[in-house]
This record gives sequence, C-alpha cells and structure tokens, in this order.
Amino acid sequence: MQLTYVFSELGNGLKRNVSMSIAVIVTIFVSLTLVGMGLLLNAQAHKAEDYWGSKLQITVFLCNQNSTTANCVNGEATPTQKQAVEKVLRTNSEVASWRLQSKKEAYDKWRAAYVSNNDTERRVYDSIKPSDMQESYWVQLKDPQKFLGVKSAVQGLPGVNSVRDLREVLKPIYFWMNVLKWGALGVAAFLVVAAVLLVGNTIRMAAFARRREIGIMRLVGASSLYIQLPFLMESLVAALIGVALAGGAILLFMWAVIYNTLRPTSNIVAWVDWGDSAWALAWIAVIGVLLTLIPTLVMSRKYLRV
Repeated sequence: MQLTYVFSELGNGLKRNVSMSIAVIVTIFVSLTLVGMGLLLNAQAHKAEDYWGSKLQITVFLCNQNSTTANCVNGEATPTQKQAVEKVLRTNSEVASWRLQSKKEAYDKWRAAYVSNNDTERRVYDSIKPSDMQESYWVQLKDPQKFLGVKSAVQGLPGVNSVRDLREVLKPIYFWMNVLKWGALGVAAFLVVAAVLLVGNTIRMAAFARRREIGIMRLVGASSLYIQLPFLMESLVAALIGVALAGGAILLFMWAVIYNTLRPTSNIVAWVDWGDSAWALAWIAVIGVLLTLIPTLVMSRKYLRV
C-alpha cells in the first residue's frame, strides 16, 4: 500500500472540504465538551453525596473528647453507648440501612474538602488529626418523609453529640445538579447526531469529488481498504482535533474554575479533581473517535460501493 498516496489524498481532501471539515470539528468540539461537563457534574454529585449524604440520609454524630453537649459529659462515646445507638438503628422501622464512619474516614473526607493556598490556614489544617474527628452513623431512610421517629430516638441517647438532617438543604442542590448534568448530556446527544450527519455528508461530497480517481482505482484492482483509507484518515484527523479542543476546554475549566476559584474559596464539599477530569477525557476521546470512524466506515461503503 502506497502511504504517500494516502497522505496526499488526505491533504487534498481536507483542502477541498475545508468548510465541512471545520463544521465537523466545531460540532465534535462542542458536543464532546458538553459530554465532558456532564461527566464532571456526575462525578461532583457522587462526591457531594459521599461528603454530605443523599437526600434519603441523616447522620448521627457521636461524642469525642472535644464535645460539650449534655449527652457528652463523659467525653468520647463508649462501646456500650455505640451498641445502644446501633440497637435503635437495627430495630427502627424507618431505617433501611446504616453504616459507621470511622474517624479516619471522616478525616480523609475533611482533608479532601479543606484545601487552601494560604500558609496560615494550611498550618491550622495540618494541626488537626484523625483523633479530633467524630465517628458517625450514616442512616439510610426508607421514606424521606418519615424520619422524625429515628431522629428523636437517637438524638437523646448518651454518646450522641448531634443529628444532622440536611435533606431539605441538599434536595434543591442535587436537583439542579441533575438538571445541569442531563441538560448538558441531552444537548450533547443532539450535537452528536448533527456530527454524524455532517460526517456522512462530508463523505458523500468527497466521494463525488473523487469519483474519477475511485473509478480508476477500482479498474486497477485497488483493495477496499486502500480506497477507504483517505476518508478514514480525514475523519480521524477531524476527530482528534475536536477531541483535543474539548480536552483543552475541560482542562481550562478545571484550572480556572475548580482549582483557582472554587477550591481556594469554598470548602462546603470535596470538589472534582484532576483524576475525575482524566476519566472524563478518556471517555470523550473514545466517543470522539467512534463518533467519526463508525459513520465513515458505514457511509464510505455506501457511497463508494466497495
């Protein structure tokens, strides 16, 4: 196979269909950026639920050595007091499930959320140890409207410092996060369809423009792959440029919005990190390549009749 011809036809094809190629690249760029944002919003929702609990959860915080409430006069919650709390949770009809979060788990979540570029704040944060945190029971409810029974049953027990119920606060936050996530993915889906149609139209126009060369190659016995390869290469170049632009937009968003705006100024939750963005980039890279190569293979077989 003469790769010189393939790359020559690739260059000629991109020049011949420059407006269509730009349209495909822009559509892929915008659609994949929205897909990436939807994936980041989904990751952020999971982090928020992991940190604050879902709209079906309440959290029972146990006493530690720094607690000053009436139920904590003896300091740290004892094993006997923990067993009493667990007995109430096991037998309460409003509880679907529960789990105990250790001090180490609480500390790890706290450190993930509380990051700062300020030296004084960092020294304060570094002075806090896992032993300073509170153990807690994360209680999953059967019905979000039925919680007063379990709340009243545990909040007066010895060893219980407080009961956190943020369901009404979290409900609109999770709602709008889901709206934004599915809105981004929905618009992206429409743009993906548009990109597929643009790729098909580009292949049709390119096949018409090269009909004489394609006819000659058929007569001399060129293989199907040899005839299709320039079209595949054009689509791959468009996909790689679109993926690169979308990846750059997501990395810029992470750097400008998450790491330079939200993380230094807001510690209400653990924000998405570079690991989450890498996961989103991997997905959009796969989607971008498949988005162009599969329609190209299908359309080239149709229009080239190879």
